[in-house]
Amino acid sequence: MNIEAGALPSEVIKYLNKYSLEKRSAEYSGAETFNNIAVIPAIKEYGNIIKLIESLALCDSAYFPETLFLFVINNTLNAPDEIIEDNRRSIALLRNFINGKETHGTLNGTVLKSGIRIGFIDASSEGKAMPVKEGGVGYARKIGMDTALELFNYKNKRKKILICLDADCTVNKQYLTSIVESFNKKDLNAGYVNFEHPLPDDDESRLAIINYEIFLRYYVLGLIYAGSSYAIHTIGSTMLCTCESYIKVEGMNKKKAAEDFYFMEKLCKNYSIHKVDGASVYPSSRGSWRVPFGTGQRVNRYLSKEQNEYLLYSPSSFEVLKKWNSLFNSGLIQTAAEYLGKAAEIHPALHSFLIQNNFEESWGKIASSCKSTEQLAKQKHFWFDGFRTLKLIHHLRDNGIPQEEMFGAVESVLKKMGNEKGININGSYRNSISEQLVYLKKLREIA
Repeated sequence: MNIEAGALPSEVIKYLNKYSLEKRSAEYSGAETFNNIAVIPAIKEYGNIIKLIESLALCDSAYFPETLFLFVINNTLNAPDEIIEDNRRSIALLRNFINGKETHGTLNGTVLKSGIRIGFIDASSEGKAMPVKEGGVGYARKIGMDTALELFNYKNKRKKILICLDADCTVNKQYLTSIVESFNKKDLNAGYVNFEHPLPDDDESRLAIINYEIFLRYYVLGLIYAGSSYAIHTIGSTMLCTCESYIKVEGMNKKKAAEDFYFMEKLCKNYSIHKVDGASVYPSSRGSWRVPFGTGQRVNRYLSKEQNEYLLYSPSSFEVLKKWNSLFNSGLIQTAAEYLGKAAEIHPALHSFLIQNNFEESWGKIASSCKSTEQLAKQKHFWFDGFRTLKLIHHLRDNGIPQEEMFGAVESVLKKMGNEKGININGSYRNSISEQLVYLKKLREIA
């Protein structure tokens, strides 16, 4: 993309010229520029787009005039006809909203009366579809977020907030207000909102989503206990950042899956990540073909009974991580040999992990290049990042600290964190939805 100087701040122009994909145009309603833009990738989501728009239209409307909800209707060049046709219907629906029409019978004018601003980018129609090799959710998010940079109102001093959402979600009524006010009043640069998967009506699907959400929250709980600076949720529909922080981390990646993990990790390396209280998103609990892992695939796997889903990383793994974080992040600067020796005392698998990850060579470069304790702390944070943290937990799982029964593991970490009362459900956990919900509700409160 080649952006000329004048209309946009120089740092935005520089980013777009260096990192942006091919230029995409957006159709939208309302103001010519905005302070807040929610980017919403959508592929074969006609019905869910309607549900999401209805949910958004019920939000507190105080910031509707300065906010754009920007859908990225997308598919790759080789997409089947059924996807292309569903996307065509979505584009027609959104275009009608933009033109002041509601064509779906259930809406009854609600969206138009709300004052909500809706837009879309066509990354689906002939000549506009995404490339087969790179096209996916990361590519679609990047299209939307990069385009959003050209639609912000840079003339006022309010935060320019990029909000990530997905088309198969709904939100609570304070969603937008909580985000905008938190970022502006607390001077935030990056964050995420709360999430809760709706519980399906049938028992098996309900058990599947309870199981998966416990897995997600338990991992973050373990990281909190271990003192990890990467103890954050990395779910695409919950991510938030300012345009400045987006540019600082060189934008969204094009990954077909885990784009959210890597984007939040980049933000976490450069900024404090804050949970925005009061804002909640409700992601779909369905099985899905859209990405190779995540909610949809975990639900599918649970329902197919491929493996025992009631296993979690051992609490002992988080003990090892806690000891390593305490050692590595202490103010005492040690040699690589000293770190490796103490790592072996903590656990042999920690030592082998560091060897496999070239710790000695990496630490030598870090120690020799940093000229202050602040620089050294930052480089430690960069080296032992969220991805290496997860890799360590997996390495421990595969080398001497096997997974444990789900609810015993949750119970153990809860107690380690000071919840002495515990919960202590009985062994019938596989069939007891009510008992599993006790754990899920507890984890929703603290992780």
